Amino acid sequence: MTASDSTDDQRSFAPTASWENLRLRADLLKRLRKFFEQRDFLEVETPLLSADSVIDRHLDPIPVTLFDDPRRPTVGQPMWLQTSPEFGMKRLLASGAERIYQVTRAFRGAERGRQHNPEFTIVEWYRVGDSMSEGIALLADFAKEMLKVEKVETISYQEAFEQHVGIDPHTASLEEIAIDGKHHIDGLPSRYRGDDRNDWLNFLLAIFVEPNLGVECPQILYDYPAEQAALARVRDDDPPVAERFELYVNGVELANGYHELLDGDVLRQRNRLTNQQRDRERKYMLPEASLLLDAMDAGLPACAGVALGFDRLVMVAAGAKSIDEVLAFPIDRA
Repeated sequence: MTASDSTDDQRSFAPTASWENLRLRADLLKRLRKFFEQRDFLEVETPLLSADSVIDRHLDPIPVTLFDDPRRPTVGQPMWLQTSPEFGMKRLLASGAERIYQVTRAFRGAERGRQHNPEFTIVEWYRVGDSMSEGIALLADFAKEMLKVEKVETISYQEAFEQHVGIDPHTASLEEIAIDGKHHIDGLPSRYRGDDRNDWLNFLLAIFVEPNLGVECPQILYDYPAEQAALARVRDDDPPVAERFELYVNGVELANGYHELLDGDVLRQRNRLTNQQRDRERKYMLPEASLLLDAMDAGLPACAGVALGFDRLVMVAAGAKSIDEVLAFPIDRA
């Protein structure tokens, strides 16, 4: 028997992925690099360990102490394993880069499950001058090439909620979102019983919308609620919407894209509000000052960017049910 021809291999040293899936993984990496090379993208590398970190309510970077004295390994400069290469890559954009991509590792604490591993492979790319529609088109071309499909559809966040939940997520009241008996679920986790509108929207998205996305062909969901912009621009529609888009295949989210925010002062305000949310949830605070903000103040060029979970891409391509089926050594065997 060769190493891990079966994902049921119980030997603790053996990989959890089959050789077939590991070969598929390698092939997808080759095709991915060819895709970007054909479009004149430059492959770059930025630090995994950084003094800066993305500030997100739901992403928890893993802290590391950079010690000088090996006899005191807990004393030194606090650093962070990156949740994505976003900060470093945007600093390159502000320094003159025009089309860049990166294949690297990323780390997120408190994430382990069928689609999650604390250490994972991320693919991120940016192209200067792209609008949201151009960013969506590039993501669609990428999905066609990687998954060998002929069609990728787009659907707005509003349309998806109207189809699968029966409400307009941009205008519905909290009562309509949370209390409507049609969507009442027994045993609802306590975090979804409060008055946070976005918590309810995220819950309804996960339960009623996402399982229906990308079933017949890949779908890109776009125009998120303005409160869920993260590092995306907010377009002044009525009501305003975040210029954010995500790729789904068979109900699995593969990629998250933005028409990128350029205003450092807006990001400072979002960082403060996000840290306040983290504090209310008894999470640790994240550093609000960053070299990204310095880069934005100096002038980040207009662009669109996408972060894609490569392991999930392999999962979908392989028809796997768990991320462990496409990783040599998930955290349980690391």
